[in-house]
Amino acid sequence: MTPTFQILTGNDQKIYFRLVAANNEIILSSEGYNSRQGCLNGIEAVRTNAPYNTRYQTKVASNWKNYFVLHASNGEIIGTSQLYDSAQGCAKGILAVIDAAPKAIIK
Repeated sequence: MTPTFQILTGNDQKIYFRLVAANNEIILSSEGYNSRQGCLNGIEAVRTNAPYNTRYQTKVASNWKNYFVLHASNGEIIGTSQLYDSAQGCAKGILAVIDAAPKAIIK
């Protein structure tokens, strides 16, 4: 299966994307956008910034699970990962985004 960017409309009427890996796991999710074009711009920002390790920030949630955020060059968050049980799993998630984002198709 090919990695995909899925575009969805939330209950709040905002537009979201999520990056889904070839194994059908969601590896990155966006914040809400007010328009489809804004969401498409967010997807392009992921493609542009995903290759750069310095754009990722790993964090620990209140339940002690690990996750990461992907930042644009201006520091804005453009995507947040799922929660991982370990730092190693989180690192693998970053590698999955680096691999999937450039070749993912938009659905």
